[in-house]
Amino acid sequence: MGNCCTTAESAKNEEAISQLKAEKDDSDAETEDDDDDYVEDLPPPAAYLKKGPRSSVSAEAYGDWNKKTTTYTPPFYQKPPETEQRLKAALAKSFMFNSLDEKDLKAVIGAFRQVDKNPGDIVIQQGDTDAKELFMLEKGELHVFKKFSQSETGDGKRVFQYDSAGDVFGELALLYNCPRAASIRAASKCILWSIDRETFSHLVKDAASRKRNKYENFLKSVDILGSLDSFEIGQMADALQARTFKKNEKVITQGDVGNEFYILEEGAACAVKDGARVKEYKEKEYFGELALIRSQPRAADVVIDSATAKVLCIDRKSFKRLLGPLDKILEQRAASYTGAK
Repeated sequence: MGNCCTTAESAKNEEAISQLKAEKDDSDAETEDDDDDYVEDLPPPAAYLKKGPRSSVSAEAYGDWNKKTTTYTPPFYQKPPETEQRLKAALAKSFMFNSLDEKDLKAVIGAFRQVDKNPGDIVIQQGDTDAKELFMLEKGELHVFKKFSQSETGDGKRVFQYDSAGDVFGELALLYNCPRAASIRAASKCILWSIDRETFSHLVKDAASRKRNKYENFLKSVDILGSLDSFEIGQMADALQARTFKKNEKVITQGDVGNEFYILEEGAACAVKDGARVKEYKEKEYFGELALIRSQPRAADVVIDSATAKVLCIDRKSFKRLLGPLDKILEQRAASYTGAK
């Protein structure tokens, strides 16, 4: 459940991490399961990667030919209070929007425009180089298709679907100024909300960039993440959500279904299994991974020991997508303590 390995265990893990790095290119080429086909996390084009070891999410180029206005008034679409509340609740679940302060969040909600789609309607077309908006799903189901070669006809292979209220998609092209990575069609009658590129750039992208910069260095200091490259670290920083707990509050409850992975950013915590204290955690240590790896209920409580604590969490989908290749190392680490999460 943590990072308390012996010297020999640490050496074994370092060797596994090195091997993972060496095999990275091969494994990337071979992986075709649904988690890895998740289109919004496909790497940006080679031209983007050549910019350096890491480019900020707000790396859009500005100059005389593309001036960024210093004052910006976003569009406003009147909505009933109940609709605003639904949008606010949905946006709170998205890493892209949960960094916004109250003022900017209100402006973003006002700028969302309702878009209705019928079954079969195209929402996003793969290869489109003029991406002007991102979308959030309120109701319905959307299918994601991707062509893996130019010779493929039609929409290509179906690789994913969006069917949960609050699902956000289409941000990759706006974040990295790259072509659309896949095509998305409505599989049923859908209610979507869209926000335009300019509003996104002025209100959302900068906030996401500040959040990413804050957490990237922290994540690089977590030893189990040593095999992730700069792009993957950035993707993980984007997916993090921070939560604050008080002393004796439970982060994890024994017997619950495990849907999140945790890293302790500030404070201290402990694992309690059947009333017995079995593990202690300090800053930069992680927990909650085995319930996701093994698809088992939580096997212990994790309780806050310090007066307050700050915990970073990643949902199941992001965990499998970003940390799936580390499953073996996480399992080896788990062998060094008694009990599982």
